[in-house]
Amino acid sequence: MRSAVDDLTARARIRDAAVARFGRDGFGVGLRVIAADAGVSPALVIHHFGSKDGLRTACDEHVLARILEEKKSAIGAAAPSEVIAKLATLEQYATVFAYVVRCLLEGGSVAAHFIDGLVEDAETYLADAVASGSVLPSRDPAGRARVLIAMSVGSLVMAQADAAAGRGPAPTEQPAAAMEELYRRIMLGSLELYTQGLFADRSYLDAYLAYQETTHE
Repeated sequence: MRSAVDDLTARARIRDAAVARFGRDGFGVGLRVIAADAGVSPALVIHHFGSKDGLRTACDEHVLARILEEKKSAIGAAAPSEVIAKLATLEQYATVFAYVVRCLLEGGSVAAHFIDGLVEDAETYLADAVASGSVLPSRDPAGRARVLIAMSVGSLVMAQADAAAGRGPAPTEQPAAAMEELYRRIMLGSLELYTQGLFADRSYLDAYLAYQETTHE
């Protein structure tokens, strides 16, 4: 008889193995391969997750929760120096990084649902950051969250495209190296944009606010 602790440990091991394998090889991978990676039987995978779709859902939930936890810490509780120091430990996020890129490359309704989860979570951690005073409030919190996720998604897709063109490591094949290269290319520009802004004055914002007033009369 398996104990409850054994079951929980096996479930987490299967899920983690699936996140790594899906990220590396795509979602066409069979349950037997994932079971072998986790050191369990295919029957135990079905016991815990019911089906491959159930396993994929569990992986999505785990990855989204991990991202939400890290983002909350990065722009809320942790000191900036602590967040930047994590750049030296990117390896621990490699499988999550590859999984996210694979979801984006997969496309379709499942990818759209995953992106919706990223946007919803971004609204949550941005609201927390606004409340803590580390992020400025927004006239359109939902829109801002969508913009930030769109920028992140675009950066990941660009990284995969660069790899296909021979200009860097592929996120799905060398996630740790790809993360390091991505941050090297965009971190300073991103922080500068988020901290200092882009436009030198309010002209475009004021023009759009005035336009909104005329169109909503």
